[in-house]
Amino acid sequence: MFLGQIIGIFIVVAGSVLLITGYNASERMLHHISEPAIGRQIDETTWYLISGIAGVVGGSLLMMLDRRS
Repeated sequence: MFLGQIIGIFIVVAGSVLLITGYNASERMLHHISEPAIGRQIDETTWYLISGIAGVVGGSLLMMLDRRS
């Protein structure tokens, strides 16, 4: 395995953890109750989801591009 593939795997794993954390946070009952009153928790959840998607996509691209080299 090349170094880029190893780094890509770590980024995909970190992105997956962020996605799972964001999804679990968005499904909590407290999140739905506090949604109209407090915007902070919702913003944090959104950033977890966006960062997770970016990590999974970026890590996958890094693994695929490193294979071609």
